[in-house]
Amino acid sequence: MRFNGEVIINRPKELVAKLFVDPKYMGEYQDGFLRKELESGKPNQKGAVSKIYYQYGKREMELTETITSSNLPDTIEAFYHHMHMDNTMRCIFTSIGEHSTRYEYEFEYTEVRGFIAKMMMRFAPGMFKKPAAKWMNQFKAFVEKQ
Repeated sequence: MRFNGEVIINRPKELVAKLFVDPKYMGEYQDGFLRKELESGKPNQKGAVSKIYYQYGKREMELTETITSSNLPDTIEAFYHHMHMDNTMRCIFTSIGEHSTRYEYEFEYTEVRGFIAKMMMRFAPGMFKKPAAKWMNQFKAFVEKQ
């Protein structure tokens, strides 16, 4: 499954990209975010590997993020591994004027493991699309307050 979206943020591209990749701000716009721990490499550079932790109810979820391409402040791409699925993310930041940025994202779920996860993907794709759109809009609101 692949999906994408975009939003216009009324702030310069360099600021938008900087805030997007700084883990100390992820809790401002990603529900359940706990922490991000760099395992190897340089932050936000190709090859960097991090663990990202989220809290959902009483359960903690762990993802492994590997940066696959980084051309900041223009683009960043990553691969995410979770015990139930793998996905890629591509983010593009484009200046549209001196103080505005188009933020585009594309997610692609490349592998889904387990019966329940496969059924959710097939019959409830909104469970994957809605959080991405929500986080994008929360990110916009957060950045525009800066």
